[in-house]
Amino acid sequence: QVRLVESGGGSVQAGGSLRLSCAGSRSIFNTNTMVWYRQAPGKQREVVAGITVGGTTNYADSVKGRFTISRDNAKNTLYLQMNSLKPEDTAVYYCNTNPWYSLYWGQGTQVTVSS
Repeated sequence: QVRLVESGGGSVQAGGSLRLSCAGSRSIFNTNTMVWYRQAPGKQREVVAGITVGGTTNYADSVKGRFTISRDNAKNTLYLQMNSLKPEDTAVYYCNTNPWYSLYWGQGTQVTVSS
């Protein structure tokens, strides 16, 4: 198995929080920038946040100040702390490298935010 495994999604009310996790392998996490993507029904996949191996981060404007991406290379795990969630954050969230690699796509984890 080479695909990444996302977890931690759920249904919350606006203003709530979730913490997503992405489990991978050493071969993936050792040298790759990791990225959280999301895709809502009928919309294109978009980048939410990215983090380099060294810990440099960047965020989509829509989530700045609300989401925090982090990684634990020793555990081969990527995280996304999501605070102050909004209905427009509703989507399936995926993790992958940057650039993305097709074989790494997992099932994603559904995040649903109600108003």
